[in-house]
Amino acid sequence: MRILGISAFYHDSAAALMVDGRIVAAAQEERFTRKKHDARFPVHAINYCLSEGGCRLEGVDWVVFYEKPFLKFERLLETYVGFAPQGFKSFAMAIPLWIREKLFQRNLISKALKAIAPDFDSKSKILFTEHHVSHAASAFYASPFEEAAVLTMDGVGEWCTASTGIGRGKELTLLNELHFPHSLGLLYSAFTYYTGFKVNSGEYKLMGLAPYGQPDYVEVILNNLIDLKDDGSFRLDLSYFDYCTGLTMTNDKFAALFGQPVRNPAKDLLTPFHMNMAASIQKVTEEVMLRLSRALGREHGVDNLCLAGGVALNCVANGKILRDGAFKNIWVQPAAGDAGGAVGAALAVWHQFLGQERKLNGSRDLMDGAYLGPAFGQKDVENRLTEAGARYTVVSDEDVVEKTATSLAAGEAVGWMQGRMEFGPRALGARNAEDA
Repeated sequence: MRILGISAFYHDSAAALMVDGRIVAAAQEERFTRKKHDARFPVHAINYCLSEGGCRLEGVDWVVFYEKPFLKFERLLETYVGFAPQGFKSFAMAIPLWIREKLFQRNLISKALKAIAPDFDSKSKILFTEHHVSHAASAFYASPFEEAAVLTMDGVGEWCTASTGIGRGKELTLLNELHFPHSLGLLYSAFTYYTGFKVNSGEYKLMGLAPYGQPDYVEVILNNLIDLKDDGSFRLDLSYFDYCTGLTMTNDKFAALFGQPVRNPAKDLLTPFHMNMAASIQKVTEEVMLRLSRALGREHGVDNLCLAGGVALNCVANGKILRDGAFKNIWVQPAAGDAGGAVGAALAVWHQFLGQERKLNGSRDLMDGAYLGPAFGQKDVENRLTEAGARYTVVSDEDVVEKTATSLAAGEAVGWMQGRMEFGPRALGARNAEDA
């Protein structure tokens, strides 16, 4: 049984191939096109996965997309109607695109698949899962745990922005959801935008900036922007934000609250103010995640927690959850963002749609450490370097570590590539760039 999972059309497009319950390949489209966060249909990633699995697209039993487009379109329409007449400009830009292309994604996907394999049976083989089901499945089913609580958090899927649930064996049940427009991911992205970084791309920069500042604005955020409850549930004061109907994340009222305009990255340097803003929203994010995880621990009384969704890429907050002690163990989907939805969608079909049992392998996760991308042999590397006109020297395996350490000590940059490429945005030792 072969299942191909796909995420596409928003950001971080990816593909994953499962063969008889085992994930054999997964990769983001950006790794082949060199276009960061590439949102296009993942043709290159699909072709790689099929090659790694030793099959053609015609031999795939199911193709599953990581979310349900009609539900997302419903959310867009209800949001615009709910805020009308505000947001007309955004409405006029978004809806024609949806009607022309995105609303009929089954046809779009079918056409793209037939471009790869004209004889592919797209009428009966394409499935769809909900966005946060994909996230939750990517977290629990790929984990090494027989039983675990599950927490997903991101900007927004169809309606859901966060979900909690429990997984036992092949059963995964989502019990609670937080819905758009109240979103921890969008709150964090609002501060990403306000401090001059690119939304859906620069959030990691905001997290990296936080340790340089002081959380001086935590109370301002908690008193004005977010009404946070003891169990981690919350509501946002939408009067400070523009993402429901506008073309930006925040508005003038948001800027007035903190006393400075949105930073223009083209001309404004980062200052201690921006560092303090980063520290403050990081602190609030950690508090929300800690309250959610504690509530989950009290509710389910299990030792393990699985995390996914873009917010779960906040590794600082994840560390706080682990040290907090509500759970003995946590497992975070390495491709926690939308790319991981391709893996989650395939896993959801295998265990939920087809009812297949899980086969745990002891202490290891079921993604083989996320080394699911392509590898390159020595001859292939040398041929590519020669074709590119590069100058290179081949050294023995024994000398690689010593020469790498010597180069780093001399302040030189080192690019490190070994084995299969990691799936997800974190370098896990197979694809690294280091400098002193």
